[in-house]
Amino acid sequence: MTLFSVEGKTVVVTGGSRGIGRMIAQGFVAAGANVCISARKAAELEKTAAELGCAAVPADLSTAEGREALASAVDGPLHVLVNNAGATWGAPLEEYPESAFDKLWNINVKGVFALTQLLLPRLREAAGPDDPARVINVGSVDGIRVPVMPTYAYSSTKSAVHMLTRHLAAHLAKEHITVNAIAPGPFESKMMAFALDDPGTRSAIETGVPLGRIGRPDDMAGTAIFLASRAGSYLTGTVIPVDGGITA
Repeated sequence: MTLFSVEGKTVVVTGGSRGIGRMIAQGFVAAGANVCISARKAAELEKTAAELGCAAVPADLSTAEGREALASAVDGPLHVLVNNAGATWGAPLEEYPESAFDKLWNINVKGVFALTQLLLPRLREAAGPDDPARVINVGSVDGIRVPVMPTYAYSSTKSAVHMLTRHLAAHLAKEHITVNAIAPGPFESKMMAFALDDPGTRSAIETGVPLGRIGRPDDMAGTAIFLASRAGSYLTGTVIPVDGGITA
């Protein structure tokens, strides 16, 4: 196996029907991995799976039933689990609802932990000292620095994802399972559409990125493939900002 190869590995990507999840799934498919994507909206998920040429399991990962449905559909060794499914919520401070914290905690944090827990037997089957199994959690630069937008539950839960990543990494290292996180900056996604679809706002965001542009699909896929390949086998407990230098 070459340094950056993921050929033949079994990969599950949650929230894989669009945005960052789709970018990661597409990269793995192109690199020869056996990919299964999951998302809540079945029609959109099946459309993406057909376009990418991968398997799909519809599941609402904010619920125990949805997580169990996905976990039961995964047979045999699981080399890479990408926990990308998530949600955001923005509102002025005085109007920010308590329900936002409940919703985002369930999918952004509890969903990541519970699905990883359910898939541990499959990850253990794939794990070895020379080629660990990999868990890749998708956090956010908003969990590293204070965001401009009033997304209080989102930034809090993404910061929690980063700490959960470190905690799981410390516990699972002895089982040859690495756990790392990617913290994306601005990328084309439904979450960012409200800002990036407006030319003025898009220009302002690009100006605030030291590298001067919005992230591209290869930027996200490349980082995930690195973490899943032999090149990334000695990393665990890391949070990698893929943000064009925003958090530098």
